Amino acid sequence: MYNKETEIKLARLGKTLLSQASDADITETIAALRDVIRHSDWRYYIQDDPVLSDQEYDQLFSRLKKLEAAHPELVTPDSPTQRVAQGLTKVFPTVQHLVPMLSLENSYDADDLIDWDRKAREASGLEELEYCIEPKFDGASISLIYENDLLVRGATRGDGLQGDEITVNIRQIRSIPLSAGFSKYGIQQIELRGEVLINKTTFKKLNDQRIAENLPPLANPRNAASGSLRIVDPNEVAKRGLEAFLYNMSYHTMLDDKEEPEAIRTHSNTLDMLWQLGFRSPAKEKKIVRGIQAVIDHCLKFETERDDLPYEIDGMVIKVNDYALQDKMGMTTHHPRWAIAYKFKARQATSKLRSVEFQVGRTGSVSPVGKIDPVPIGGVMVGSMSLFNEDVIREKDLKIGDTVLVERAGDVIPYIVKSMADLRDGSEKDIVFPANCPVCNDALFKPEGESVWRCVNINCEAQVVERMIHFVSKDAMDIRSLGESQVRKFYGLGLLKDVPGIYTLNFEEIAKLDGFGPKSITNLQTAIDTSRTQPLHRLIFGLGIRYVGETTAKTLAKAVDHLMDLVNFTEEQLLALEDIGPKVAGSVKQFFANADNIHMLKELERLGLNLQSTKGSLSAEGTLSGQTFLFTGTLNKLKRSEAEAKVEEHGGKLLSGVSSKLNYLIVGEDAGSKLEKAKKINTIKILSEDEFINMIS
Repeated sequence: MYNKETEIKLARLGKTLLSQASDADITETIAALRDVIRHSDWRYYIQDDPVLSDQEYDQLFSRLKKLEAAHPELVTPDSPTQRVAQGLTKVFPTVQHLVPMLSLENSYDADDLIDWDRKAREASGLEELEYCIEPKFDGASISLIYENDLLVRGATRGDGLQGDEITVNIRQIRSIPLSAGFSKYGIQQIELRGEVLINKTTFKKLNDQRIAENLPPLANPRNAASGSLRIVDPNEVAKRGLEAFLYNMSYHTMLDDKEEPEAIRTHSNTLDMLWQLGFRSPAKEKKIVRGIQAVIDHCLKFETERDDLPYEIDGMVIKVNDYALQDKMGMTTHHPRWAIAYKFKARQATSKLRSVEFQVGRTGSVSPVGKIDPVPIGGVMVGSMSLFNEDVIREKDLKIGDTVLVERAGDVIPYIVKSMADLRDGSEKDIVFPANCPVCNDALFKPEGESVWRCVNINCEAQVVERMIHFVSKDAMDIRSLGESQVRKFYGLGLLKDVPGIYTLNFEEIAKLDGFGPKSITNLQTAIDTSRTQPLHRLIFGLGIRYVGETTAKTLAKAVDHLMDLVNFTEEQLLALEDIGPKVAGSVKQFFANADNIHMLKELERLGLNLQSTKGSLSAEGTLSGQTFLFTGTLNKLKRSEAEAKVEEHGGKLLSGVSSKLNYLIVGEDAGSKLEKAKKINTIKILSEDEFINMIS
């Protein structure tokens, strides 16, 4: 952005302005102050090499503010003083991206990259491709629009087609220029893509400060960056120390008399242009290579160096460098064919296993939870994780006091990989699995062929509470004003004892509690009353019958006219239903053979809940008749329940797992093992969310 001669000139000008007592030419002085402050911002936020002390910077900035206040006619939109916002942002309106922000296809090893390279070469018609490789930043995605060199809009990714307009908060990020000389390249309008993040040092300082102020620490830099972009007070946003990397040009228009310059004919040249214009682009981190083996070598090397970076990354992004080839290769509705993400292996760390607690779930399963010395893994402080069951503890030879290797699977779920037996000193203790329930003290039972111990006392307090929490959850009865914390609170106070008790809550007593005003009470009453009319399949799922998920609940609902019909179903009749095997059939039979459960269902019906089947409302014929579907990953445009409902409305059937019976697997973001399994069955068609929406339209 600045050559050596210009930098020397601006550095000297800064010293002159600091010593200058008067402002002989106001216009000239304001222009000089802006130039010096912009240069100082660039050196501090982009180059990480300050040219002014904090005191000197504040002195010049204060002087500029005073001059502009005295001469408001000289204020310009890109003045450094115009970053600072006044007042709160009351609403973040939704705006359309000029070009959709698509996801990237993921790869996890060399074989994935080789397969992608083959497809890319076939699509391009070339024997070998030139690739640009850059870090995959672990932050919050943004979209910026500049028109006539000025920043006019900033937005979140949203659903990819549209996002929240956060321009005011974007202006608080000092590594994002308020103006940039795109017109030098003949560009009139440009849409840029980037990532907002908090570097590791800033994140630690931010958490230290929050702890000192008795505020809870932030979980990790990625979530902190994402949450910061939606803070309603822009001045608070400015305090977060956000940074932004701009790594892609998604759209641009040229000035009428200008031809497209060489600077924007390849992706790597565009990164260089952005760097020259004052943006923090990965121009210094990028690498240009030819052939996929060079890509693999660089990715593996960079993975070993990821901890040396001042910010978090979770992989690398590989792009075909030439824009003309990108256009030729095109994209699917989900991802571009000319780019792929290479995901790094999960984070690992070592710690001490200090204790094991045993928790009881809603089906009576007793799960061991390991407590370790808190350790940061991938930006998250991990202090506990599931040990799954007794067999896993034995297989991994875990002991209390062991030094253990801990990993975040998929950089999300923590678990213990192994114990380091060689480091034992003799003080370690065996993990003793309880013979009795840690909550109700009833004897535990381990069914034959299973690895999980269970409390079979249906009135066990832990199970009762967990069943109620499941019953009110959004995918079950969806009683939104009655969440987990309220269930636990009401149970502890004796206001709620069982599932039917939800419909006989004493609202007069609840109104006496802190935090429950008239509006809260009304909302709670409305949510409970509304749940009485939920369709039967939601009630069946809400009952928490072991092995019965949402899909199986719908199958059972369609098989009866009234829920009590299931009391007389034999296991053979249950096995004859779609996608129900021996385990599910046995569990359903056992549930409806229990007198306490039957009493509960009769009580729920007396309280006005719907036990009648709505199978007549589900279309048996339609455009998807005879076809089977399964969803995996996170959908951006539809809720999972909405998507599944649309399948059934059009006559399709839902399956609970991948098998040869499956016709379509609909894949959202972060799809896992179901996708890998489906790829191995040639008859299964794999669709993106957009392709599914087109199908049902």
